[in-house]
Amino acid sequence: MTSMGGAGMVDWNLAVATATRLMRPGPEVSRDEAREIVAELRRHAKAAEEHVRAYTRMIPEEHRPADTPVLVVDRPGWVKANVEGFRELLKPLFEKVQERRSGTPGGAVLGAVGGKVTGVELGMLLSFMASRVLGQYETFAPAGRDLPAGEERGGRLLLVAPNIVHVERELDVEPHDFRLWVTLHEETHRTQFTGVPWLNDHLKGEIQSFLSETDVDPATMLERLREAAQSLTGNRQDGAEGEEREESPSLVELVQTPGQREVLGRLTAVMSLLEGHADYVMDGVGPQVVPSVAEIREKFQQRRARGASRLDQALRKLLGLDAKLRQYRDGERFVRAVVDEVGMDGFNRVWTSPNTLPTKAEIAKPADWIARVHRA
Repeated sequence: MTSMGGAGMVDWNLAVATATRLMRPGPEVSRDEAREIVAELRRHAKAAEEHVRAYTRMIPEEHRPADTPVLVVDRPGWVKANVEGFRELLKPLFEKVQERRSGTPGGAVLGAVGGKVTGVELGMLLSFMASRVLGQYETFAPAGRDLPAGEERGGRLLLVAPNIVHVERELDVEPHDFRLWVTLHEETHRTQFTGVPWLNDHLKGEIQSFLSETDVDPATMLERLREAAQSLTGNRQDGAEGEEREESPSLVELVQTPGQREVLGRLTAVMSLLEGHADYVMDGVGPQVVPSVAEIREKFQQRRARGASRLDQALRKLLGLDAKLRQYRDGERFVRAVVDEVGMDGFNRVWTSPNTLPTKAEIAKPADWIARVHRA
């Protein structure tokens, strides 16, 4: 078992092994095809960097921020990279749990068993996600022996080659155009974090605030997890028979404390901004460099709306992935409305400081953000 922060809360090696064993196989490609796909994605990432910086004007031409590596990975590689990120980000929470557990009789034994169980559960979650993620900017990724990261604040850009190939075949779109289109979105995230020096620390601070509010009482957590399981299976008895139920909450919503709800509201606003900005830039640059961008966007949106199997949809809801899709939509509307009103340079005032970030309410009402930041 790999222990971290003095607490064997998760058997990380078991998590990686479980995810690798359960994940779906990728699309069939020859060795030569795989080499060409990897090389092309790297070329597109380099080209996308120039396109995004020119379009967003976030980074002055004379300023070159510290570079972060671009890694083209397979599904097991994506899992390993994310496990390293989880270990780094969750360290304060595990230390808090270890303090609570140290005074509990049999705490060490329970911790060893719990680490195995949690490792399997995390591995199952990662196996579900590993076949769905096209790309990801790992903001808090530490450098590892096999996974390099940025020298100053860490960070690396991951492009998951098998998933990109799978989706381009599923949508029946021009592969070269689709690969560049995907890298435009992910490169925008890299530009956001390398071009805004305070953003990484601000987001990490908000996440640590969220984790510090976590209720580590086992009885309370088990009760909330029971509610989550009942919401997934449809066994919750909320209201009288025949009464229309409210939409079931996600696992994240069920296990959070009141203090976490406040932090989560701010995090939701930031993530909506980042995801919506990436979608806006991707579509803005697309017509100039991706000939079939209109067809790609239409088919991709249909794929998002269509979803997958009933089980897949239930898991998406439970894990809060539906909320992420709403972040793309709501954030893109916010960015478009602001740019239409005050231009790209006016929108870029959003990156001035944490105080100029939009609130969750302002994401829904861009005019309120414009009034606060531009007309105060």
